[in-house]
Amino acid sequence: MHVTVLTIDLRALEHNFHYLKSKLKSNGKIMAVVKAFGYGSDALEIAKKLQELAIDYFAVAYVDEGISLRKAGIETPILVLHPQPQNFSACIEHCLEPGLYSKRVFKAFLKIADEQQLEHYPVHVKFNSGLNRLGFNEKDISWLANHLNQSNSIIAKSLFSHLAASEDEKERDFTLGQINAFKKLSTSLSKKLSHLPWLHQSNTSAILNFPEAHFDIVRTGIGLYGYGNAAKYDEELRPIASLTSVISQIHEIAAGESVGYNRAFIAEQNVRSATIPIGHADGITRIYGNKKASVTINGQKAPILGNVCMDMLMVDVTAIDCNEGDEVVIFDQKNKASSFAESAGTISYELLTDIGHRVTRVFKR
Repeated sequence: MHVTVLTIDLRALEHNFHYLKSKLKSNGKIMAVVKAFGYGSDALEIAKKLQELAIDYFAVAYVDEGISLRKAGIETPILVLHPQPQNFSACIEHCLEPGLYSKRVFKAFLKIADEQQLEHYPVHVKFNSGLNRLGFNEKDISWLANHLNQSNSIIAKSLFSHLAASEDEKERDFTLGQINAFKKLSTSLSKKLSHLPWLHQSNTSAILNFPEAHFDIVRTGIGLYGYGNAAKYDEELRPIASLTSVISQIHEIAAGESVGYNRAFIAEQNVRSATIPIGHADGITRIYGNKKASVTINGQKAPILGNVCMDMLMVDVTAIDCNEGDEVVIFDQKNKASSFAESAGTISYELLTDIGHRVTRVFKR
């Protein structure tokens, strides 16, 4: 077993689920986003726990992620947010529900649904309300209504969109504009349909900041994993992942000597360095090097020296009482991944989803 370990606390996951649920009206539904290997943790274990908690829906980015969940015994409905036409047959085979975001994708799925003589297969229609990434626009509404009403093969289970900056108070007016745009788009299409689809637009930050955008169901990713994108919410949520390692070796570096590749760190005075068996192949990329980020050893911060290597990094332990074999905390519930990421100018999402698969996963139940 690799000594670098990502410990996943499923009790913290349950706490986060109930906290987010408490922010909704009594009949509010939750869609758990478990894409990208469950935000770097383990999508299968996360999904199993959430299914035990009676989660309403799952969302993944791609069809193969949904297939993995189905093969692991997940029976809860699964929305595929960004499916590709070449995977539509597999999508149907595994009872996955596609998000349809363009005429090309819509027609491709409808063609296969007709060929297989499906009846009211659930699909989810995505609108672009301002993120300008994926989605239909206002000019497409009549086209969508005609095709949905004329088809017995598919049915619009939901209409949805995605917010661009719901965590940013400075962009509040923009977010409210997105919410109003989605209301207008979804109302316009819904009036033309013979049934009423669910609506959803909220991500984690909107769950916490914009109750007017909760609609019929909300989507949460980072919140389930313990981060609310604001200090006041981070106090309420519990990070589910702790990344730890050990000290492999300690070196005495004389003034003038260098540490690591390209001699990126040169000691100005005598330094004591510790080598840790985790590197950019494990998700701690080179952006964290050169003292931008620090690990924690025996309760004290040890800045990263020089460039991060593929399998190792070196830290400054000159002022720390430590020995080879001692535990090293990269992040945990106290030393949060969000703080580690921010020290190098990135976000918790990137750090968490970068954690490599050779890092051992251990689960607290």
